[in-house]
Amino acid sequence: MTQEPGKSFETLRSADLVSQVGDSLVQAIVEGRLAPGQRLVEAELARQMGISRAPLREAARRLEQRGLLVAHPRRGFFVRELSLGEVDDLYGVRIMAESYAARLTAERAGAAGLDELARRIEEMRRLAREGREAALVEADLEFHRAVCLLSGNRRLLRLYDDMAIDVRMVIAMIDHLYDDPMVIAETHTPVLQALRGGDPRIITEAVEHHIGVAWREVRRFFAERPPGGSARSPCDGVEPPPAPSSPSS
Repeated sequence: MTQEPGKSFETLRSADLVSQVGDSLVQAIVEGRLAPGQRLVEAELARQMGISRAPLREAARRLEQRGLLVAHPRRGFFVRELSLGEVDDLYGVRIMAESYAARLTAERAGAAGLDELARRIEEMRRLAREGREAALVEADLEFHRAVCLLSGNRRLLRLYDDMAIDVRMVIAMIDHLYDDPMVIAETHTPVLQALRGGDPRIITEAVEHHIGVAWREVRRFFAERPPGGSARSPCDGVEPPPAPSSPSS
């Protein structure tokens, strides 16, 4: 694939062109290059990708089925906007699913698996020191995915992969959730310590605290959005568990 200066999308060449177009659009959404509520200008996107509109439309239809885009008659496709209620649903399910995954990981991963999680935390520290925030956020999400993978429960892993798209969309909407990038790495350490300890109650508390911090910060962003945004009143939805003010994913 090639990309010309000043272009947001690469020229695509692939036998499975529709999948390539879809992957390109997903990446643009999670990186914030296609913002929530933004309309897809088919002619311009097709020009930048060096394709016709047909594979673009088919890719858009697939992303509509995945919940990333919404279609309006005679207006085209738009990037989906998340409401505060949807964020509550997302983070509430994340806490339940990832707490269960973590308990299974403590039982099944063994020393080698937990050492792999420790290496991932060290990688996050390195990225934080280098100021590579976008890569750091991805490494953060990959740590959580690794916990689900090490749980040995394939359905949990599929659930996490589905949720991770919306989590990336939330992060893209907020743009900058973390004042100190090193916080992202360090807030994973108590989770790893709990996994090494193996106590199911402590593991659950550590995961709930870790994800609950991010939940609270995300809710604050949505509650403070200007009138006319898609977020509901801060008293609507589910209240996340109490947590201090150091955000993580």
